[in-house]
Amino acid sequence: MSTGALPGFRDFYPQEFAERAALARSWRDVARRYGFTEYDGPPLEPTELYTKKSGEEIVGQLYAFTDKGGRAVALRPEMTPTFARMVAARANTLPKPVRWFSIPQLFRYERQQRGRLREHFQLNVDIVGEPGVRADAELVCCALDVMRSLGLTSDDVVARFSDRRVLSLILLNHRVPRAALPAVYAVLDKFHRQPRDVSAEKLAAAGLTTAQTDALFADVDTVASTGGGISPATGDAAEDRAGAEVLAAIEQYQTHIGALMGAPARDWVQWDLTIVRGLAYYTGIVFEIFDRRGQLRAVCGGGRYDGLLAAAGGPDLPGLGFGMGDVVLTELLRDRGLLKPDLARLDYWVAADAVDAGSALAVASIAGQLRRAGRSVEYAFRWSSLARQLKAASTAHARRAVIVKQGAAGSGVVTVKDLDTGDEETVRLESWIAQA
Repeated sequence: MSTGALPGFRDFYPQEFAERAALARSWRDVARRYGFTEYDGPPLEPTELYTKKSGEEIVGQLYAFTDKGGRAVALRPEMTPTFARMVAARANTLPKPVRWFSIPQLFRYERQQRGRLREHFQLNVDIVGEPGVRADAELVCCALDVMRSLGLTSDDVVARFSDRRVLSLILLNHRVPRAALPAVYAVLDKFHRQPRDVSAEKLAAAGLTTAQTDALFADVDTVASTGGGISPATGDAAEDRAGAEVLAAIEQYQTHIGALMGAPARDWVQWDLTIVRGLAYYTGIVFEIFDRRGQLRAVCGGGRYDGLLAAAGGPDLPGLGFGMGDVVLTELLRDRGLLKPDLARLDYWVAADAVDAGSALAVASIAGQLRRAGRSVEYAFRWSSLARQLKAASTAHARRAVIVKQGAAGSGVVTVKDLDTGDEETVRLESWIAQA
C-alpha cells in the first residue's frame, strides 16, 4: 500500500495546514470587511451543471462518474455554477445585491505543473443583482486588498482586465465573423503562454485572414503599451463608427474604474485585451491578477457573467465574481518570503514534581478547569521527571507551565512558569484560574 497521496493531491501536515489556515483567515477577514457573507455548497454536483455552463476545457477535466443511483455526477471543479444554482433557487426572497463568499475545495483532473494541482482551495467572491460598473470595481478592490493583507504590493502583482463586450466590438470591427469569436477568445486566453506564430496559426484555423490577425495583434500591442488606446480599422463609415464605439467603451471603463479604484490602486491595474477568461459564461469585464515577474500562472481571475443565473433556471439577474486559488498564491508568498505562519502555541502544560495519586488527580483537575476556561492544555499521560515534563512542554510550544509542587496537591497553591522568560510565580489556583 502506498504511503503517499494521489498525484496532484496534498497532505497537510501541521506546518502546511498552518499556512493554509493563515491564508484562509486573510481571505475571510477581507471578504467580511467588504460586507460579503460566507456560504458553502456540496462538493458533488450533477455533471450537467458543468457541461451546460462551464465550457469544454473544464468539462474535459471533470472527476465525473455515475453514482449508485444511476446519476451522472462530478466533483466540483469550480464554485460559480453552484453559487448560481443556489441563488437561482431563492432569488425572489434574497435581498439584492447578493454578496456572498466561499472557500471551497475544488477538483480538476489536469496536467500538474508549478501552481497547478488536481485539487485546491479557493476564495470565491460574488455579487448578484447589480449591473453597474461600481460592482466591477468593488470586486477588483476586494481582490487587491487580499494581496495587501498578505504583504504583497503593486511591485509584486498586477491586475490585468478587459471587457468581452469591447473585445467583441474590436473583432467585429475587423470583420471577424461572430461565429468565430469563441475560437478567437480561446487563442487570446493563452496568448502570453504560447509563441505568437502559434497563436497566428490557431487564428487562421478559426477563419481569420492574415490582415485580420495582424490587426488584432496590433490592437493587443497598442493596449499593452498605451493602457487602452486602440487604432480602429479604417474603411467605410460603418467601420469607423464601430471603431469610435470601441474607443468610447474603453474610455468609459477606464474612467469609471480608474476613478472608483482611486489613485493608490492605479499602480495595480492595466488594460490587456488578451484577458478573456476561459470559461464560457463570462459576458463583460474580466480580470486576472498576475505576479509582476511573470513566473507563475494567474493568482486570481473573474468577471461578469450576466446570463448565468437565467441559465441555471433563475431570474435574469446580473452577476459577477472572482476566484483566487491557494496553490499559486502560496507559491507567490513563498517566493517573496511572506509565508511565515506561526504554529498554534499551547497555552499551558500542567506538570507535577511528585509521583503519587494526589498529584496525578490535581494535574487532571487543573487541566480540566483551564480547558473549561477556553485554554489549550496538555499534560503527560505517564509519569516522568519534572525536567522531562518541562522539556515536553517546550516541544509542544507551550507558553506556560503550571506546576504542582510535591506535597501541595491539596493546598490549592501552584507554581506558574513562563517558558519564554523562565519567570515563576506562586499563586492560589482558585483566584488565578478566573483570570488565566
